[in-house]
Amino acid sequence: MSGENHITEVSGTGVPIPGDDIDTDQILPARFMKEVTFDNMADYLFYDARRDDDGEFNDHPLNEFEGANIAVVNKNFGCGSSREHAPQAMMRWGVDGVVGETFAEIFADNCKSLGIPAATADKETVTALQEWIREHPDGDVEIDVEDETVTYGETTVDVDIDSSMQEALVDGIWDTTALMYSNMSKVEATVDGLPYVESDE
Repeated sequence: MSGENHITEVSGTGVPIPGDDIDTDQILPARFMKEVTFDNMADYLFYDARRDDDGEFNDHPLNEFEGANIAVVNKNFGCGSSREHAPQAMMRWGVDGVVGETFAEIFADNCKSLGIPAATADKETVTALQEWIREHPDGDVEIDVEDETVTYGETTVDVDIDSSMQEALVDGIWDTTALMYSNMSKVEATVDGLPYVESDE
């Protein structure tokens, strides 16, 4: 795999998205899943939560911290249905990494397959980071995937990154589609060597 797929750290400005048990239907409402591609998913990210009753943008963090690329969330983020559309929408909005208390397992797996590190820390650590981002909206937040740390301002805290996610990101094997294409000759050789039964037709 080319070096560009190796993800050892991501950094940028942060956006705090507070609340426990934010499910995938809040992140990407089900009515937008009928689209046949992910191309427009960024437009639908937190679609209902970001608008008031008149359809105008409200004070949701994604409206206030536009351009941020490190999302900081709370407990059980991404629970509910297993739709890949939720992390796809976050990625297409610009999110490169997420820090939270806990993530739903399938949501975290989907993040891994998109090359988005999902780091966890305790409630106090996450809350302190969210508060710092509110006070320093232009401040830099860095997730170090190899060292399992998050640095912001003068503070560095330890976080946990699932070992399989860490390995996939650091080794550059998270993009399974690209991995398959890069090994296409091996795939074709395997296919050619498979036994088959001739049809009677």
